[in-house]
Amino acid sequence: MSLLNEETRRKLRELNLSEMVDAIYTQSQDVGYTTLAFEDRMKLAVDYVYQKKYNTKVQRLIKMAKFRITNAAYNDIYYIDRGLDRQKLMTLSNCQFIDTSTSVIFYGFSGSGKSFLACAIGRQACMQGIRARYIRTPDLLMLHDEALLTKQGISKLLKKFSNYKLLIMDEWLLNDLSDEEQYFLLELIERRHDSSSTIFCTQYKKEDWHVRLGGGVHADAIMDRIVHNAAWVYAGNINMREFYSKNLAKPQQ
Repeated sequence: MSLLNEETRRKLRELNLSEMVDAIYTQSQDVGYTTLAFEDRMKLAVDYVYQKKYNTKVQRLIKMAKFRITNAAYNDIYYIDRGLDRQKLMTLSNCQFIDTSTSVIFYGFSGSGKSFLACAIGRQACMQGIRARYIRTPDLLMLHDEALLTKQGISKLLKKFSNYKLLIMDEWLLNDLSDEEQYFLLELIERRHDSSSTIFCTQYKKEDWHVRLGGGVHADAIMDRIVHNAAWVYAGNINMREFYSKNLAKPQQ
């Protein structure tokens, strides 16, 4: 029989502590708990509530991040014959780079697994309670075009994407940029500079960035705010899209 009456259960649920109701009910159904001191039973109940709420928060953060690869996980990163820097990725997985507002740049050819790596690190951030967001740069620029049509649209868009503690910008520099798009990206990067972290996924090496950014003063300013405080990570020598396509196609033994 539960130790809580209906009124107490109602109050706990009203306080958004329904997990505590569940924890105490579980204890009441197991005679093994009767031998424990009150403090020990309370500790177990609080641990249960904390874990439940933590898991709920993490799942909410992961959902809100809108990762392109929803099941990307750090422990699932493939290393064999790939040429990945395991030590650097291990360091990134603890997300301390976010504390120092350091950018991360995953670069490599199309299909090398940049998006997976970025989403895996982003998921690690969510597991630490950090608010993250993934977006393809072409999609962000489409939002920019739409925002131009509404009053204060650009300022609201800049505010929204400036507030994420971790922003993942995939397909960075994939397309040519207009002057207006260059200015928008500069404004976004300026607002995030020294206060948050951005992960860039790109096919281009550092020496190609200036030209891809338009080659002018906006390119100078954007690069100045990124490349001097960034961890560069080569995505490896294997076409992971092709690798998984071939291996998934094989019959299971």
